[in-house]
Amino acid sequence: MESFHLLSKYFPDLTSTQLEQLEQLGPLYEEWNDRINVVSRKDIQELYIRHVLHSFGIARYIQFNSEAEIMDVGTGGGFPGIPLAILFPETQFLLVDSIGKKIKVVKGVAEAIGLQNVAAVQERAENIDRQFDFVVSRAVTRLGPFYKWVKGKFKKQSTHDVKNGIFYLKGGDLSEELAESKLRYKLYNLDQEFEEPFFETKKVLYVPNQ
Repeated sequence: MESFHLLSKYFPDLTSTQLEQLEQLGPLYEEWNDRINVVSRKDIQELYIRHVLHSFGIARYIQFNSEAEIMDVGTGGGFPGIPLAILFPETQFLLVDSIGKKIKVVKGVAEAIGLQNVAAVQERAENIDRQFDFVVSRAVTRLGPFYKWVKGKFKKQSTHDVKNGIFYLKGGDLSEELAESKLRYKLYNLDQEFEEPFFETKKVLYVPNQ
């Protein structure tokens, strides 16, 4: 997985511990994928661009503080939650997915690399009875229904430069979806941050609690 070096290119302040944890992700996901298919066969060879660096895209627009609690909804095999938990080791992450085998992978990967700030549960987001600073996710569903899942799960007090809310990784033309949602938002283009062709249509959508 030659693209591992791109992580240091775009995030030069990664510590030796973070780099070691990130380097372990490649072989770990290959091993898990042989048992439980959580990453497409095509994507597994591009794990560091299509999954890890893509997850890191959120960190171009928000720096989670040490007091923050983040919920990753529909985490699948652990994206964006696991890369972000590596990047922000003092921040607490709850990774949620309704499919048990995916949560099994998340727990296995987190334990193998020694992540102390990750919890993972098999549950629907609507049933999580907690409040968070931010919700992160990657293209689980259209924004309107997604917001309804997590509405009411944000802490009232914001401790970051932006209001508590959602950071959502999406791709393609979102104009219809955004209009349909009737929500306030900011849209950021990841091709302004990362030069690899994969990011040409990739976006980070920020939706404040409203």
